[in-house]
Amino acid sequence: MVLSYDVGSLPLRVEESVIWEGARRSGSFLSLVSGSDAADVFEREVVEGFVDKVNAGIDVPNYPQFRDMNEMYFELIRGIEKGPDGYMALERPSAKPNTSVPEIEAIRKNTSKIKDLTEVDRVRLKVCVTGPYTLASFFPAKNASLFEDLGAALADIVSQSLFDSRNGEVSLVCIDEPVLGFLNDPLLDYGSDGREALIKAWDGICRAAVSKGAETSMHLHDTSDDIFWAVDGLQLAESHVGDPLYTLDSTKRRLEETGKRLKASIALTLFDDLIEARLNAEGVTGEIQQKVGDVWTEIRHEKVDPTIFIEEAGLMAKRLGTIVEEFGPENVPYAGPECGMGGWPAYEYAMEGLRRISEAVAKYSKQG
Repeated sequence: MVLSYDVGSLPLRVEESVIWEGARRSGSFLSLVSGSDAADVFEREVVEGFVDKVNAGIDVPNYPQFRDMNEMYFELIRGIEKGPDGYMALERPSAKPNTSVPEIEAIRKNTSKIKDLTEVDRVRLKVCVTGPYTLASFFPAKNASLFEDLGAALADIVSQSLFDSRNGEVSLVCIDEPVLGFLNDPLLDYGSDGREALIKAWDGICRAAVSKGAETSMHLHDTSDDIFWAVDGLQLAESHVGDPLYTLDSTKRRLEETGKRLKASIALTLFDDLIEARLNAEGVTGEIQQKVGDVWTEIRHEKVDPTIFIEEAGLMAKRLGTIVEEFGPENVPYAGPECGMGGWPAYEYAMEGLRRISEAVAKYSKQG
């Protein structure tokens, strides 16, 4: 049986500054004693977003991500400072003590409420963690030691954030490395200290997750560098729709050699791509990027319904079937969108996209 999970981000329904203030205030002593409007709004948005994902049919929803993924993890790391050219390490980066990801804590506190609102037997949460390679890309000077230090900090954050209680649990931890593979990085040359340090950093995060009873995954935008296969503690891999990961014969061999499995990405999520696909299907010619921009203008002025650009469940189910047929049902336990939906026109359209994804998974499972 294939289960669905999403990547995380959603369009904002409130001011971003309120979300950030609420995240920073949540769990603080002052907030607990005197209350905080921003903290209340933050918790409400996270919990309602999670409930809406469950009610859209997603089996293992990610916490609703309304903040920048990089900055929200940098905020939990000490020994670093942000400057005009990026981050710099003032001392060895490490996790701030007794800290957890505010979004995870908001859901943990409300698992009983979420159960009542969704009628699930037990809340299952997916957690996305920005990876050490992506965080290191914000440092003008990066090296092998930085990979290891950031990895250790993230492993500590994972350990402090995950939960397994009567009403719910963190079921899956996904390391997000969108930067990997797009540039030729000498630090990642085969046999280099940097490559070995990054593998070690990832493995530390995975082992922290597994020790808390969670599965592990890695979200990639490019799989041209096969380094992720070398991470012993990594159990699942995923990339974008159309990535060679889902078609190469070498993937089959690697799955057999490593015991890893795949999450099938079955839905496009970059809304520009969805608009372009619709325009191409309608035979529109000319300067396509200009026409995509024109569509966005019409969407903002409510002259076009964004729903028409969302892919149909049948197409998604077909993609899922192709991947399962290629690699076998035992190797494809999960399916979902290729990436987050924070860039979609509005919250309700992202929820419609998730509903169609869950419908596609159900449709495939029924046919299979």
